[in-house]
Amino acid sequence: MGLIARIIEAVGISTVCIVSLKPIAEQVRPPRTLHLAWSFGHPLEEPGNRTQQLSVLHAALQALTTAEPG
Repeated sequence: MGLIARIIEAVGISTVCIVSLKPIAEQVRPPRTLHLAWSFGHPLEEPGNRTQQLSVLHAALQALTTAEPG
């Protein structure tokens, strides 16, 4: 995902990657990341937990406006 994010950023579209495996994200180095210490494969965590999922999406959108690309 991080490699694709770099290509998308190169054409002027901002991205943020939601990651659960921080060591891998540090190797791939996506432009912006939101690290969540939840189960691998569940970036929005609990299925059906709308409040929690919206919170993650809000944090990701916030990262688009505040995080500097790396």
